[in-house]
Amino acid sequence: MRYSKQRELILNTVLNNRVHPTADFVYNFLREDNPGLSLGTVYRNLNFLAENNMLKKISVPNGSDCFDGTLTDHQHLVCVKCGEVSDICIPELINIEKSIFDKTGFSINTSSLAFEGICGKCKKK
Repeated sequence: MRYSKQRELILNTVLNNRVHPTADFVYNFLREDNPGLSLGTVYRNLNFLAENNMLKKISVPNGSDCFDGTLTDHQHLVCVKCGEVSDICIPELINIEKSIFDKTGFSINTSSLAFEGICGKCKKK
């Protein structure tokens, strides 16, 4: 992979902002100090970083994709009202992956699981 200053800035923005940022967030965060940066460049680089397993891409129903710098196995909670994405770790899923292998011989390299619902803050409103 060829080095790119913009790609490094984008990656570091996701890694240092644990809010599961969208492309718009990353662009707005970086553009003041990097006026030559375009939103298209941010989108392309975020997708490139996700495709190369340097970030995780999280699809948000009726919202913008979010990106996560935590690459260890974990799942996500997605609020369908406000779009907030948060991490949750469910170790029992390792047993499911073993069960799939035992039944089918299929080895899972990576998985992505997001639970959709309503967060506590939205429920209180």
